[in-house]
Amino acid sequence: MSAVSVRPATVADAASVHAIYAPVVEHTAISFEEVPPSIGEMAARIEATSTAYPYLIAERAGVVVGYAYAGQHRTRAAYRWSVDVTVYIAEEARRSGIGRALYAQLFPELAARGFHAAFAGIALPNPGSVALHERMGFELLGVYREVGSKFGRWHDVGWWQRLL
Repeated sequence: MSAVSVRPATVADAASVHAIYAPVVEHTAISFEEVPPSIGEMAARIEATSTAYPYLIAERAGVVVGYAYAGQHRTRAAYRWSVDVTVYIAEEARRSGIGRALYAQLFPELAARGFHAAFAGIALPNPGSVALHERMGFELLGVYREVGSKFGRWHDVGWWQRLL
C-alpha cells in the first residue's frame, strides 16, 4: 500500500470530497444531512472553512481518500478557542490509517493557531469512528439521546473531547 500524503484542501478538491461524502449522506445516518450537497456547495464549504480553520485532504497514489476539517464550536465569544472536528474517509480506504494521518496533522495545526479544545460529535452506532477518536486521545463527554431523525429512526449522537 502506498504512503498517504496530507495537504490543505482547495476548491479543486470539491468533486473528490463530494464523492466521499455523498454516499454517507445518502445511505447512512453518520451525517444528519438528508440530501448530499452539490459539488459547487462542497467547493463553497471548503473555501469558507479554509478562511478561518484548517481543511485537509489525504491522498494515496494521487487519489483523494479522505478529508478532515475544523469549524466553529459555538457562536459565543468565550468559545472561540474551541473547535468541532470532522473526518470522512472513502469507504475503500477505511481502517487503513487515513483518519490517524489526517488528525495527526490537523491537531498540531489547530494548536499552532491557538485553539485549546476539539470536540467531535459522532452519530451512534459508529464503532469505527469511536475507535479512531479514542485512539487519537478523545474522551467521551456524553450522549444526546434520540437527537436526530433520519431514515424513519431516531439516532443518538455521542460527544467526545480532546484538549489540544
